[in-house]
Amino acid sequence: MNFLAHIFLTQHHEEWMVGNFIADFVKNKDLESLPAGIRDGVQLHRKIDMFTDEHPIILESNKLLHEKHHKYAGVLTDVFYDYLLHQNWTTYAQQDFTLFKQQVYAILNKHLLVIPAHLQTRTSNMIAHDWLQSYTSENGMNYTFERMKTRTSKPEFLDDAFKSLSEHLVPLQAHFRAFFPDLINFVDYYTNP
Repeated sequence: MNFLAHIFLTQHHEEWMVGNFIADFVKNKDLESLPAGIRDGVQLHRKIDMFTDEHPIILESNKLLHEKHHKYAGVLTDVFYDYLLHQNWTTYAQQDFTLFKQQVYAILNKHLLVIPAHLQTRTSNMIAHDWLQSYTSENGMNYTFERMKTRTSKPEFLDDAFKSLSEHLVPLQAHFRAFFPDLINFVDYYTNP
């Protein structure tokens, strides 16, 4: 799962959502300096990632993408599933997407000063450039993939990523619809044992 799904899954707890958003960029040694709720969000993010990475449906999605995208198949699955979450938004969300993302940005802005300094600019950029909107269209997704290429050792493996999504849309959509309720149940169990 990428930004949108992680944030969606913790939207009802502000600090967890902030922790879930920054988790991929926080080292264990930095955890102690974070407020307890944000630390819990980081830990939840890691549990979500483990659950996702080991789930048989995710492994099937990764197989569809592996031949063309090699080691980045799993990364693309994460990003594609954010796109598919938006495409299926009314199935899972009770709130309009535009209102949801505005509230997310307001919460991130509110907690900006407790986010580690090296992530504050990234968070401000996310808000200013409306990154959550990028998961809703082909142009936005292509922008996301171009940003990703600047941080990878084999950027060519991300070439034509949206084309791959289009080519495999039917099975990926089926995979997403089968997987996402499992993930919601996992998060519900973890957060409400």
